[in-house]
Amino acid sequence: MAVVVASAPGKVLLTGGYLILERPNAGIVLSTNARFYAIIKPIHQDLKSDSLLWSWTDVKLTSPQLSRQTEYKMDLANPFVEQAVQYAVAAAHTILVKSSQKDLLHKRILQGLDITILGSNDFYSYRNQIEARGLPLTPEALASLPPFSPITFNSDANGANCKPEVAKTGLGSSAAMTTAVVAALLQYLGVVKLPLSSNTLLRVESEDLDLVHMVAQSAHCIAQGKVGSGFDVSSAVYGSQRYVRFSPGVLSSAQVAANCLSSQEVITDVLKGKWDHEKAKFPLPPLMTLVLGEPGNGGSSTPSMVGAVKKWQASEPQKSQETWKRLLDANSLLERQLNALSMLAEEQWETYKYVLNSCSNLHSEKWKEHASDGRKEAVVKALLGARDSIINIRCHMRKMGDEAGVPIEPESQTKLLDATMNTEGVLLAGVPGAGGFDAIFAVTLRESTNKVTNMWSSRGVMSLLVREDPRGVSIENKDPRIRGISSGISAVHI
Repeated sequence: MAVVVASAPGKVLLTGGYLILERPNAGIVLSTNARFYAIIKPIHQDLKSDSLLWSWTDVKLTSPQLSRQTEYKMDLANPFVEQAVQYAVAAAHTILVKSSQKDLLHKRILQGLDITILGSNDFYSYRNQIEARGLPLTPEALASLPPFSPITFNSDANGANCKPEVAKTGLGSSAAMTTAVVAALLQYLGVVKLPLSSNTLLRVESEDLDLVHMVAQSAHCIAQGKVGSGFDVSSAVYGSQRYVRFSPGVLSSAQVAANCLSSQEVITDVLKGKWDHEKAKFPLPPLMTLVLGEPGNGGSSTPSMVGAVKKWQASEPQKSQETWKRLLDANSLLERQLNALSMLAEEQWETYKYVLNSCSNLHSEKWKEHASDGRKEAVVKALLGARDSIINIRCHMRKMGDEAGVPIEPESQTKLLDATMNTEGVLLAGVPGAGGFDAIFAVTLRESTNKVTNMWSSRGVMSLLVREDPRGVSIENKDPRIRGISSGISAVHI
């Protein structure tokens, strides 16, 4: 039986919050080891004798974590179903209908599509379950949960109208899920040949990946009802990167799809469009660790915060432009310092390793003590430059939030981030993306991660098991549910 398993990572937007909405502003987005998985297999092993036409197919969507299963018939001539399935199938038909692969496409369609979707635990908050068990808010407690744990349900006083409680951690679950489904379907239908997870390094150039990207962006745009910056889908496809958004007009047909265009017409137009986004691989420098914490403050609405900032821009154009310019300069400086550190690691590894080992056990004001020669001084200077940059970024983000009347870095987050920055071995700390109450991040040096997670735990912050994984979308060898904890698969929290 043909089975395809694809996975796509969640993201953390390190720099570029709000700025990334407008070209040519860049953002640094890190992909993570929290991944969404899409498993595709046929529903029917044998083709029915009356299946001479393939304008219809059976589809079964299963989400074990949400205890949901849906079965329906999908009209391929004019489908109105979950967008990732709809546009992936439309793209397959557009590309393969006149090729030698069309027979395989027809067969797979006629056999139906059995689709199972799984998301790593880190996409969701399990704080309530851990506290209900009487466990401490530690990474060890979070790791004790089974992989792909069910999401708890809310209900009214009568126990009726249950619905999934989807308290998210801000890792871009919808983009990762959409990308995984699109990639799995395009691979299953013979349209692309994506790399295996074991062979996926930092490759960001591939026509097959580009196709997944275009289809996933289209599906995600229609599903959320607007054209976003697209950094979350791009990182789900290509991995950690420096990203500049595409011109929104490339998805103009997708914006009006619900009104007058079929999915076939939309995807044909999208594939012919001029995609002018920019992406360049950008992992963290070596010996640095990305750490995320969930403060437990209930999360924030990114669309409403973005709307408030845009309203402020319109009402205060000069003041907002000045703030954006300072924020852009601070973002660019942090990017340059991280680039410098990556180059220093490549050119003088032993010196770089020595300095990071030494600084990982010290507060930042003592890092200069290890700049005993020119080479070590260059590493320390770049480290301190990166710290200064994130401090400036936070300052300008707070100012923007104050002016726009939204809590981009709320006071509770400010106190927590200041304490984090004052912990030994911490290079960076901030609120990712649009900010608010969703999560906080830190970048630590070498072995200092435990100092941060212990400090967060003492303040009621749940340290997630998320780490940077620069890989983008890939094909997995097996169903992730049958792998052991020590297998190295990201979904089970290495």
